[in-house]
Amino acid sequence: QVQLVESGGGLVQAGGSLRLSCAASGRTFSGYTMGWFRQAPGKEREFVAFISSNGGRTDYADSVKGRFIIFRDNAKNTVYLQMNSLNSEDTAVYYCAAAPSYYSGRSKNQYDYWGQGTPVTVSS
Repeated sequence: QVQLVESGGGLVQAGGSLRLSCAASGRTFSGYTMGWFRQAPGKEREFVAFISSNGGRTDYADSVKGRFIIFRDNAKNTVYLQMNSLNSEDTAVYYCAAAPSYYSGRSKNQYDYWGQGTPVTVSS
């Protein structure tokens, strides 16, 4: 079992920045691919970014590429999502998730563990 707890969400003006954190406990954090997903009201949960277990590979949704950065600190059992140039379309609840290290991809169905989510609201 892996327990994930997100933090760092909140209200921010358009053009601003936020950094989300996801702290993991339980099994060895470095053995998991970590992903960030988000769900806006009335919409399905969608992929945002992932990072491989050793941090060597990352991928981003087109909608956030160039604005968001995912990184991890395996010594601190934490994955981060730095979000810059935020706009109203980024408003959502953001979830971190963990998948086995052999999987590095965008499918939420491959992620076994999920946090409770942290809300992000971008005001225009």
